[in-house]
Amino acid sequence: MKTALVFGGTRFFGVNLVNALIKQGVKVTIATRGETPDDFGDKVERLMVDRFNDKSVNEAVEGRNWDVVFDQLCFSSEDAKITVAALTGKIKRYIFTSTMSVYPFKAGMKEEDFNPYTYELKMVRREDVDYQEGKRQAEAYFFQKASFPVVAVRIPIVMGEEDYTKRLLHYVTSIKEGKEVYLPNPEAKMCFIHQKEAGDFLAWTATQDFTGPINACATGEITMQKLMEEIAKQTGKEVKIVTDQEMESPYGLKTSWSITNEKAQKLGYPFTKLNDWLPQLLLNLQQKES
Repeated sequence: MKTALVFGGTRFFGVNLVNALIKQGVKVTIATRGETPDDFGDKVERLMVDRFNDKSVNEAVEGRNWDVVFDQLCFSSEDAKITVAALTGKIKRYIFTSTMSVYPFKAGMKEEDFNPYTYELKMVRREDVDYQEGKRQAEAYFFQKASFPVVAVRIPIVMGEEDYTKRLLHYVTSIKEGKEVYLPNPEAKMCFIHQKEAGDFLAWTATQDFTGPINACATGEITMQKLMEEIAKQTGKEVKIVTDQEMESPYGLKTSWSITNEKAQKLGYPFTKLNDWLPQLLLNLQQKES
């Protein structure tokens, strides 16, 4: 891989992806609307593109070729259709950032538990479906319609200091301020991935030759009870969990929900262990809010 086009790449783990590619010596082009500043300097080329407008994408990639394309900005089959049409004949490999949300709410989901090759394809816009169905339809379009090789990287909730969704920070702040935390099932387990590992894994995927869906997550799961206790430990506060008083709770699952990373491990990717980096991340977040 010598050249790469990244749709997105200026927020959260997209930044980690671009940095990983630069470290590999890849000539990187980032395609965005130009609304989010970046710190890449002259290490990347920039294209002004409206990812969700077919004319804009077509004009931006006209006469261009890349070895690999990374798509951080695809949320429906209509979105997928735009880049398949624009990039056919121009690329060697397409890496789509998908999600654990394509699976039902169960533990230990494997790649075969959602099959995009046989899933009923419907042309939908991201505005007309929920996040889960939008990503399912995007995968279905790529794997049923694209003529170039495609990989769909299915990731769980991403954790990191630069998480603009502030989901983990919600709990850190609540516990630090002595507020109650709502968890409908404190024993529900989840898996996660660190933003750096998400970026590194995407970059690694482009150097491999497999295609199809693949899960990516740190090794290990954690119950929500244990996660809250760890936050309390790092903040020096007591956690107050309630189960019968509904309030904002980004990780408020009623049942365990996780994926297995066995397939990627067998292909040679050395995942981190959740317990190795989670305490330090929680400490960093609580210090950041001080």
